Amino acid sequence: MYLAHLVSHYGYAAVFAGSLLEGESVLLLAGLAAHRGYLSLIPVVALAFCGGTLGDQILFHLGRRYGAVMLRRSPAMAARIRLVTPLIERHQAALIIGVRFMYGLRLIGPFAIGMTDVSAFRFARLNMLGAALWAPLFTGLGYLFGQTLHWLIADLDRYEGMALLAGVAIAAAVGLVRWLCMRRRRRADGCPRASSS
Repeated sequence: MYLAHLVSHYGYAAVFAGSLLEGESVLLLAGLAAHRGYLSLIPVVALAFCGGTLGDQILFHLGRRYGAVMLRRSPAMAARIRLVTPLIERHQAALIIGVRFMYGLRLIGPFAIGMTDVSAFRFARLNMLGAALWAPLFTGLGYLFGQTLHWLIADLDRYEGMALLAGVAIAAAVGLVRWLCMRRRRRADGCPRASSS
């Protein structure tokens, strides 16, 4: 099967790339692929952990280095970050660990945390703990979904192509909705559009 060939050859790279940003849908699909034997579960979880940790570390350091410049350029973003900052300072540990589970804060959260007085070492430790919870949780959900399909459908091989295509379609739809929401937010923040010349 061609789709199985693609997953087995490019699945690990996709897991790492997807987990650098908001990768829940990628991890769910990778867990399903691991259940079907196209990927190995332990490497998927390890790559998701590494990608998730690295992505948030990059965002944290971008916030630390360029946060003030970004806030001057986007007053709406500055207002939002000012609202979140007291929460970050009161509940540092819980927020750093849990930010990757909070829809809408996955990207802006580490950036905002980087602008506070949280030390880079403290952030790195708690970020790794959050990734260590996140990676097996979402990969495991995909794996369990595959097991549930196996119980529900006697001849899963006949339907695996449809199941993987449905999973890809759902992941693409989630990605499109998130992209449209981010685009709408940027327009609401008053970010200037590139002028066409």
